Amino acid sequence: MDIFQKCYGWKEADEIRAAGIYPFFHRLESRQDTEVMMEGRRRIMLGSNNYLGLTICPEVVEAGVRALEKYGTGCSGSRFLNGTLDLHIELEQEIAQFLGKEAALTFGTGFQSNAGIISALVGMHDYVVCDRENHASIYAGCKLSFGKLLRFKHNDMSDLAACLDRVPPGCGALVVVDGVFSMGGDVTNLPEVVRIAKAHGARVMVDDAHGLGVLGAGGRGTAFHYGLEKDVDVFMGTFSKSLASLGGYMAGDAKVVDYVRHHSRPFIFSASLPPANAAVALAALRHLEAHPELPVRLKSLSEYARAGFQARGVRIRESALGVPTPIIPLYTYTTEATLVAVKKIFELGVYVNPVLPPATPEGEALLRTSFMATHTEAQLDEAMDVITRVMKDSPT
Repeated sequence: MDIFQKCYGWKEADEIRAAGIYPFFHRLESRQDTEVMMEGRRRIMLGSNNYLGLTICPEVVEAGVRALEKYGTGCSGSRFLNGTLDLHIELEQEIAQFLGKEAALTFGTGFQSNAGIISALVGMHDYVVCDRENHASIYAGCKLSFGKLLRFKHNDMSDLAACLDRVPPGCGALVVVDGVFSMGGDVTNLPEVVRIAKAHGARVMVDDAHGLGVLGAGGRGTAFHYGLEKDVDVFMGTFSKSLASLGGYMAGDAKVVDYVRHHSRPFIFSASLPPANAAVALAALRHLEAHPELPVRLKSLSEYARAGFQARGVRIRESALGVPTPIIPLYTYTTEATLVAVKKIFELGVYVNPVLPPATPEGEALLRTSFMATHTEAQLDEAMDVITRVMKDSPT
């Protein structure tokens, strides 16, 4: 059989396009900001991960321009050989210092970070234990590793303990959780994750892609929110969200970071982070350190939006463990209702993200709204009024 047969026979996207409710690949024609030009019209952006609004910060933009002028457009090689800049080393040192770890290592993307860290650390006789709602890049890292994967029910600590009970004596175990889950916006029960992992002799890794700049003292992340920064063995994060760039990192003990540096195939066999991306991430990190009020403002706006949706009678997915985040999902239940609602909201000048199965269970489709520290209350009110009008007019 022709290997392309599955491509020619796949009709789902064509059917959604024909129905006029295809929600993906909208064309952005301006900078990533609270308001954007998208397909020729102003839209309030409630679908970005630009949590601190730093993609348009003048000093952050200027850092990228200066790096292009000094270093050129790229490194043309792996960090392992000719692709390490002084800028990479400076960025790694400041990430490690910011997170209170001995060392850090940067990767070309967040996806590559998880794939590279997990595949290096989890060997043939090791186990990696994952929350079922972890990001796809975590599962990619598990597949690249030679270890065995065990999954526990989302934020179910008794199931986590049961999984760790299945790890044979003498085998290593790494528990990996999202700090803030990207679709639901809920926060992992990190105190219990750490307690259970320690009781079983397992190590803990937190993917804080959506936690950095959002939670904890000065926006340092989920572990800092709980005061558990010394109990988490590996921090992973991205530059593409709060730090307004592209790339990712790990932070941990110097020996662990050095091991990954020399054993991670996604790291070794990829070209290094381009100079402008590294410079922007470093400038954004420094801006965050200098402006700890940004995560405070983000929290305030997130609470404002959460209260605003509730006051308007729009059903939202509640914040787990009482920790508000700038990701607020709205229930639309079915795939069709979600696609119709997203189209109407978009036509009325607001961009939100549809979350469909398999990213959610059947019957639990969502609209994912997310917020920036640079939004205004007036923008949020306008957007919430549009969303409420559509949600109340749409059958569920």
